[in-house]
Amino acid sequence: MDLNTIKVIAFDADDTLWVNETFFRDAEIAFAKHLLDYGDEEDIVRMLLDTEIRNLDTYGYGIKGFTLSMLETAHRLMGDKMNAETTSFILDKGKQMLAEPVEVLPHIEEVLEELSKKYKLVVATKGDLLDQERKLIKSGLIDYFHHVEIVSDKKETQYKKLVKHLDIEPQEFLMIGNSLKSDVIPVLAMGGYAFHIPFHTTWTHEQVDDEINHSKFRALTNAKELLDIL
Repeated sequence: MDLNTIKVIAFDADDTLWVNETFFRDAEIAFAKHLLDYGDEEDIVRMLLDTEIRNLDTYGYGIKGFTLSMLETAHRLMGDKMNAETTSFILDKGKQMLAEPVEVLPHIEEVLEELSKKYKLVVATKGDLLDQERKLIKSGLIDYFHHVEIVSDKKETQYKKLVKHLDIEPQEFLMIGNSLKSDVIPVLAMGGYAFHIPFHTTWTHEQVDDEINHSKFRALTNAKELLDIL
């Protein structure tokens, strides 16, 4: 692996720079418990996940789309019994998630400070524009980044556009993130480098079963290992 070609390092945001998925999982459980009169907890969570995935093309990723999917799932379960109490519960849960403090993950600021001395750093993330901008500002990390790219999804096409915008070649680009599906596989397909740093909780929709065996891929256990490699 020749890392000397790398000029730009891109970081995913949610669950790579800061905690995110935990809030969704906690909200799922609270939602299911609120609706226990209408089904089994696991079945309700499964139905919510199914609704989220079906709505991705309409709402995209993020808390707002998740909140709308909770409303839709509750209506599917409750029908004409859907009431103001449940509607308020769901809307309050969404607002609560949007107001959560930003918890930067261990070693991230130290790593960004060191890498920014040698590389151009960017954020490449998907989700709601307003929410991601808010979290980046609240994290205190924004000054480390030369560019911030917030997209509706992260596929090979989006990465090619980003590389072109940055005026570099794919082999000069390294992506770091917690999702094999979004942060690794499309970047390797483009010809770039990709490092995976897992988070303890990963959304089911982002999980892949295949092992990655590629000359431009590395699996790390934490962000600090980057300083020993780059």
